[in-house]
This record gives sequence, structure tokens and C-alpha cells, in this order.
Amino acid sequence: MSTTINKATLEFLADLVEHNTREWFAEHKKKYEAARKDYILFLDELVKEVQHFDPAAQGQQGKDLVFRIYRDVRFSTDKRPYKDHFGAYLAEGGRKSINPGYYLHLAGKNKSFLAGGIWYPPAAQLKVVRQEIDYNLNELKSIIEAEDFVKRFGPLQGEQLKTTPKGYDKDNPAIEYLRFKSWNAIMPLSDKTVLSSDFIDEVLDGFKALKPLNDFFMQPLQDLEGDS
Repeated sequence: MSTTINKATLEFLADLVEHNTREWFAEHKKKYEAARKDYILFLDELVKEVQHFDPAAQGQQGKDLVFRIYRDVRFSTDKRPYKDHFGAYLAEGGRKSINPGYYLHLAGKNKSFLAGGIWYPPAAQLKVVRQEIDYNLNELKSIIEAEDFVKRFGPLQGEQLKTTPKGYDKDNPAIEYLRFKSWNAIMPLSDKTVLSSDFIDEVLDGFKALKPLNDFFMQPLQDLEGDS
């Protein structure tokens, strides 16, 4: 059972920022493997607890949630070979799912965070999410404008269109949210929080606070699936 993160894990990730080369990584492969194992053990315990309030976690394991640390540099001007963080996504359908879910980003130098919402849904899903926002703006606002939500996450984040989305008027009351292409709530996590004995409780509280937002986005996706 691991409900804490080892200090060496954050130290490895902080060092990786400074030494993002294949040579350095090869020399420190054992440290990477130990850090990754530490993160996965934490995720195993996290998933067990998330099952109590979100059935999407059932049947999933920490190792299945983690993204590869190796970067695909084929089409990028950034040729660094490795990501400088560990990332894991918990959602119905697994880490590659387009469904809304919970993301845990572990990084050194106070750059960790947890997040939720829906990440760049494809065209059909994007359309029904915008419809849901248009039809149920008050419900969305009741979630994201709640005092506890704002205190944790601040305003919604995500890339937005510079113009009005097709099919909507610029005077639509929901236009500020309809312009989003990705709707994300993000809660920063300091190194002190990550290394504290109650880190798992902090993450669980954050995920519980995100669940109403995830449920809001999941509803139109389920309706779309039912219609197909």
C-alpha cells in the first residue's frame, strides 16, 4: 500500500528538466524505474478509493492509467526525447478515452496538478457538448461558479475559438463557454502537498469536486452513444 509519493520521485522529475537527454536518462534508468513504480503504486491505491464515488474506476489499475514518458518528436520542433512529468488519466474506457475524466500530473519544482473535464473531443462529441452547454447553461454555471469549485480550480481553462462557433449567435448567453474546444478545471499541487502524508486525500477531494463537471460532460456523450 502506497498513499504517499517518495521525495526521490519528484527529485528525478526535477533533474530530468535539466538533463533531458538520452545519455543522462540511460545513466539514471534505475532512478526512472523506481520513480515510475512509486507513481504506479500510488495510483493503485488512488483507483481503489475513486471506485467509491465513480464506477469508471472499477477494473482499472495504476499501470494502465500512465502515459509513456517518451515523447514523439517526429513532427515537433521540440526535440527533447522525454516528458518532464508523469501523467495518468482515469476515465471510462481507459487512459486513451475521449470521455471526461480525472488527470494527475506529477512534476518537480511545484509544477504538479490535478485536472478534470473533457479534452479536445472529436467533432461529433464537441457538437453535443456545446448543445448541452447551450441547453443547460445554468446547470454548468452552478457547478463551476460554486464557491468551493472556484477556490480549488479558478475559472475553466482550455483553448478557445476566436470566432463564434458555427450554429450559435455571438449574443448567446453561453457564448463564453461555447467558444471552448477543451473544457478543463485545473488545481495546482505544490511539492509540499505532493510529499505530504495526506496527499492521497488531497487528490481524492479534488477528484470528488470534479465529478459533477465530468458528469455534466458525460451526459451528452452517453446520449450520443445511445442514438448511434
